[in-house]
Amino acid sequence: MASIARLPDIVANKISAGEVVQRPASAVKELIENAIDSGASRITVIIKDAGRQLIQIIDNGCGMESDDVLLSVERFATSKIAGVDDLESLRTLGFRGEALASISSVSHFELKTRREADQLGTLLRSDGGVIETPQPAQCETGTSIAVRNLFFNVPARRKFLKSNATEFKHIHETVKAFVLSYPEIEWRMVNDDEELFHFRTPDVRERLSHFYGEGFGESLIEVIEENDFMTIGGYLGKPGMMVRQKYDQYFFINRRLIQNRMLVQAVQQAYGELLEERQSPFALLFLGLDPSLVDVNVHPAKLEVRFEDEKSIRSMVYPVVKRAVQMHDFSPEASVGQPSAPAVSGEVVLPDAPSRKLSYSTFSGKASTTGDLYKNYREGAFSSSASAPHPLFESSQMSPAAAESSPAPMVQESLLTPSADHSAIDDEQNPVAPDKEPKIWQLHNKYIICQIKTGLMIIDQHVAHERVLYERAIDVMNEAAPNSQQLLFPQKIDLKPWQYEVYEEIGDELYRLGFNIRPFGGMSVMIEGVPPDVRDGAEATILQDMIAEYQENASRLKLEKRDNLAKSYSCRNAIMTGQKLGVEEMRGLIDRLFATRMPYVCPHGRPVIIRLSLGELDRMFGRS
Repeated sequence: MASIARLPDIVANKISAGEVVQRPASAVKELIENAIDSGASRITVIIKDAGRQLIQIIDNGCGMESDDVLLSVERFATSKIAGVDDLESLRTLGFRGEALASISSVSHFELKTRREADQLGTLLRSDGGVIETPQPAQCETGTSIAVRNLFFNVPARRKFLKSNATEFKHIHETVKAFVLSYPEIEWRMVNDDEELFHFRTPDVRERLSHFYGEGFGESLIEVIEENDFMTIGGYLGKPGMMVRQKYDQYFFINRRLIQNRMLVQAVQQAYGELLEERQSPFALLFLGLDPSLVDVNVHPAKLEVRFEDEKSIRSMVYPVVKRAVQMHDFSPEASVGQPSAPAVSGEVVLPDAPSRKLSYSTFSGKASTTGDLYKNYREGAFSSSASAPHPLFESSQMSPAAAESSPAPMVQESLLTPSADHSAIDDEQNPVAPDKEPKIWQLHNKYIICQIKTGLMIIDQHVAHERVLYERAIDVMNEAAPNSQQLLFPQKIDLKPWQYEVYEEIGDELYRLGFNIRPFGGMSVMIEGVPPDVRDGAEATILQDMIAEYQENASRLKLEKRDNLAKSYSCRNAIMTGQKLGVEEMRGLIDRLFATRMPYVCPHGRPVIIRLSLGELDRMFGRS
């Protein structure tokens, strides 16, 4: 007697359901994909008891005729493809023909559907895979599917579901992804008889602001790139929006939500130093490419994909994101909490102390470019009648953002005390009126404070100079055109064994950077030339400090050799805290900072610029 037997369909469907329907959110995803594929312009999602009691998806799509209803709940029955070749040109979200069969086998399932041309619709019920004969029924055009008591006949699966809060979170994240990726569809979601949202307009930014807070959508960076191979579009978040989880990163291939480690890493690396440890940037990116170049038939859940040429995809996504990040203003804006409301009408109550404490805004209004911030600084700090200075950089060396808003003409003047004859009334009426003196100061020989058109900007002088030196060092080493100043009196240094070992490792890169060093017997070296930024008389100390910094970075961080050396060089040569700067030095540093590719963070990730708006200052003083 044969020991191998064909499993009954009802058993096979339950086994298949374990892959396709892993939790309530999986059923929601499959049903929504079917609704979208039907051409629906309106979709309603109804959830009860985190999907345990009810999952209902209602759409106004094309509906089904009565003959197709029974086929729709059979395994491997689909209207999306007819042959294997169709997988090469797949444009629909579903195609496997497993979802309804799997869902109906582990639930009390009800399907109502009607085509617009039909007078009556069709009703089909299934009780744990036992399908009843379809019946005529009155219903609206489209399809309504109700899934009740999910996993009622698979107690092991139902037992291992998480708490209602966790399961609903997965459902909400699933629905949110579709809401953001299909703005042309009117979406409504109801949870335990409470309406969570109802989006009637195709405004993606409005939807983002609903999910993440007022103004969130307006503060994002829009990304648009198109060529013959691929299109990239979507939105990226500012550092203030960073999270320590990847739920807020959405990647779509031909509008299909996917999970792909390469894309996550490409975006992460494009942000680079803007990210703190374990932070992830907000990303909503849509990639469009020829369906034949991507395999979506990897897993029944259809979240994983394989690219024919993954390196080409990354080589497009990474520079597009990096360019968008470098072009925009990522300086944090300090904010203050709102004053407490008066306890009694008409009674004046001072705000509590905590409401006056400064904090960083999650986001600061509409996204602006680096050029916008530089223009804001130029218009706020200097009069329009200034004369042109010597250029700090050649135009070819400036970043695209800085080149668009290159330094306006500046006047060579010292910092003057404001005249006493300026009346308080004039100052009240026009707080940022143009003046002859540059509005720029040094605070405690540590921070540079300058007036900008919309408030004030605070710059950490050390990390600002560090950013300038870092990018210059990287460019010099990459271009292999070292600029070395020969010392009148070469300096001999006796290195320790570990220092000499590091020196031998980075000797070639030191030469590219501008250090002219030659061995001088034993563990000694002779410094004969240094880069122009090295302070006179500090050549030996700077070299030894750089070697120590390089060694520490190498043991603590996984840095590429050239990047490590540039960071060590910039840290040890930057203007130090406590160093007094003249007005022209401060102005020159700011202009050079805005000529860099990323003026908002130092090479180690610390912020360089903080802004404080007039509106926030007014709130601090109770003026608004």
